[in-house]
Amino acid sequence: MNWVSACQVDEVEEYMPKSVDIGDIKIGIFQVGDHYFAIENICPHAYALLTEGFVEDGTVECPLHEAIFDIKTGNLESGPGCRNLLTYPVKVEAGEIMISLAQ
Repeated sequence: MNWVSACQVDEVEEYMPKSVDIGDIKIGIFQVGDHYFAIENICPHAYALLTEGFVEDGTVECPLHEAIFDIKTGNLESGPGCRNLLTYPVKVEAGEIMISLAQ
């Protein structure tokens, strides 16, 4: 896997995700408990950044359309999301969050 740096761990808090662009890909970095997750950051229903949504109990709610997604799996839990989100492998090295774009 090719790993790329996304951000530092101190840039992400449990209820304050981080939006990053890697090339043309918009990715949301979320913290749930002691773990970090990387998911597609654009709601598949219509353009809205999920990192600007409401985060609670391991889910994120689209700020515009109320679709709710599981942060760990990317699964659509309810609402007009149309499909599950893409997810990306994450690892932490020396305080840096690294993601792989391999699907």
